[in-house]
Amino acid sequence: METAAHATASGTWLLGGDLPVNRIGFGAMRLPQRGEALVEDAVPMDRDRAIAVLRKAVDLGVNHIDTAAFYFSPLRSANELINSALGGPYPDDLVIATKVGPARDAAGAWSDHARTPAALRAQVEENLRQLGRDRLDVVNLRIVGTDSIAERFGALAELRRAGLIRHLGLSNVTPDQLAEAQTIAPVVCVQNMYGIGVRPEYEEFVRHCGEQGIAFVPFYAIAAAGRQAGATAAEDAEVLAVAESHGASPAQVRIAWTLHQGPHLLAIPGTGDPAHLAANVAAGALRLTSEDLTRLDRAHRNSTV
Repeated sequence: METAAHATASGTWLLGGDLPVNRIGFGAMRLPQRGEALVEDAVPMDRDRAIAVLRKAVDLGVNHIDTAAFYFSPLRSANELINSALGGPYPDDLVIATKVGPARDAAGAWSDHARTPAALRAQVEENLRQLGRDRLDVVNLRIVGTDSIAERFGALAELRRAGLIRHLGLSNVTPDQLAEAQTIAPVVCVQNMYGIGVRPEYEEFVRHCGEQGIAFVPFYAIAAAGRQAGATAAEDAEVLAVAESHGASPAQVRIAWTLHQGPHLLAIPGTGDPAHLAANVAAGALRLTSEDLTRLDRAHRNSTV
């Protein structure tokens, strides 16, 4: 399919009621390195290439970037790349969402999650420093496990009241954890793993978020079971058939299916390749037919991922 589309073709969503974003965004996780993301021995991405990808994303209308201070490889930090490419000043309409909770040491090894208010504040301040901002647009609390999140989310709510954060979101959470967080402060987005063949049991959760005006932001929507390693598994036959009928790639079909799940779905595909970036943005203009959706929904619900 045509790869010169603009991100506005994907439609817009009012994040938090006051931040309009195009529904095709950009995920920065893969930007600091080549190959598998978030591993200790990652090979750094060429700096000029990474900066060029970010600038091209904005040129193509992307105004929603997802990042985190723990997105780094030797020599490269996603936040620093974003600041260098787009800061000084940032575009007025650019919304940057970051995450806190997980932690990596200087060598890239994962360490204990930040669980205390002081540790979470330190992570927020590190994101502010790296991005060169006085206030973060959106901070998602990334959760591992099903324990109570009240203390951690409450700590971020305090930072929101202090003016360091504009909006709060959640990542990798259950419906019960969302409900718990909402008793503490408003939640504007939920970031969970979701896509064709990935977590079909989340369908009701996705709808529930939309009914409450909460953006649902899937991660690994293209990679599916490949996760941090990328789209490495054999592609589903239904996805391939729909892609062929539209002259599109399987990745574009997966992005388009995501956007067809509701107006509150925001896609954040990431890449370090300018051509892949253009193709991802173009997927926002791909209109699937009811027959396409029936086939893709069948693939989604029959999966064992």
